[in-house]
Amino acid sequence: MTTYRSASSWMPAAAAVFTAGWGANQFAPLAVVYRTERHWHDIPVAAMFTTYLLGLLPGLLLGGPASDRRGRRIVRPALALSAVASALLSLAPVSQLPVYASRLAAGVAAGIVLSAGTTWIVELSADLGRPSAGPRRALNATGGGLAAGALVAGVLAQWSPWPAVFPALVHTALALLCLVATRQVPETAPSPVTVAKVRHVRGLGRSAARHPRFLRVVLPASPAVFAAATVAYVVLPPLLADRVPGYAPLFSGLVTALTLTTGIAVQPLARLLDHARNARPTLAGMATVIAGLLLGSYAVYRGSVVLTSAAALLLGAGYGLTSASGLRELRRMAPPSALPSAVSLYHGTTYIGFLTPLFLAVTAGAAPYPALLAGMAAAGLLFLSITAWHSRSHLPHRIPGGLQERTQQWAE
Repeated sequence: MTTYRSASSWMPAAAAVFTAGWGANQFAPLAVVYRTERHWHDIPVAAMFTTYLLGLLPGLLLGGPASDRRGRRIVRPALALSAVASALLSLAPVSQLPVYASRLAAGVAAGIVLSAGTTWIVELSADLGRPSAGPRRALNATGGGLAAGALVAGVLAQWSPWPAVFPALVHTALALLCLVATRQVPETAPSPVTVAKVRHVRGLGRSAARHPRFLRVVLPASPAVFAAATVAYVVLPPLLADRVPGYAPLFSGLVTALTLTTGIAVQPLARLLDHARNARPTLAGMATVIAGLLLGSYAVYRGSVVLTSAAALLLGAGYGLTSASGLRELRRMAPPSALPSAVSLYHGTTYIGFLTPLFLAVTAGAAPYPALLAGMAAAGLLFLSITAWHSRSHLPHRIPGGLQERTQQWAE
């Protein structure tokens, strides 16, 4: 198959990652449609959201190794799966069962595309002489897709004649277009010899995840990453649906986009706060999440759309800070070659936060949502105290492989 290497050869790969993020996050405003128009109960809708996690984790964990063996173009069949997932999602008016299948398939597809696709973007950028641009392009493609998917799905669900169907079909068409666009993107997978070296350094990545600082500083903060995000755009908007009558899907899409855009925008702040001998950005992120939970609790109690939006802003900032600070801690524990393996393990711990909407839906009968959110904030204080207690302890005195300086440069 003929491939091309032009200055824009990375763009179709970025479009694939963007499209995978779109498909992953279009569910948030559609969940409001299911609750308000289809009258589905909170628990099955939350379970549908969580089913995505069951596909995402194996997709992320297996996508990287599979792309090393079979090539980065494994993104293409994953894109096809993403299109099928959205086609299944469009069957929501028929039955709930296709939605569960859709969420599982969307998780697998997103996991493969986000793991292999971001590497593809980085390697294509490096091949074109722009190695420093690769991570930024991958971040923008991922974050832009997550935000755009929710926003566009919210707009379409608000004003299209088939709110539970049309947004999903739009994403199906987009995924098929990206499938065509990536047909001639060059393969960048490493040689078999390089793959063997990658397998060796994965052990170093796993050892970094067993570092005492990871266990006592990074790990207690990691569930807050997606707990903050999912509370902001999955839990809060449906609770305020009666305050925006007729505009609940649009409101959900706007809140989701606000949360994720803020999360991306604040990540450079983690670099400004970062210091090798403390955990300031992690502590700041956890404190911001706690403040967002408390404000969200009060917003639900008062039924205030404005306060809910402000809570989403805080939770988005907390999501961005905790995610970025955890990655910066990892960069001091693992050599650059082992970093992808360590990051995959770290992401596995952060995705625990995806269980939050289901947990809140199941326990909502025991206490009102404002009390549950306040309880989450109290639990956050406990984890914050653990992280603060160990924030100046177990510092990596020696980066594996003697790469302290290189790792610090990579982190900057």
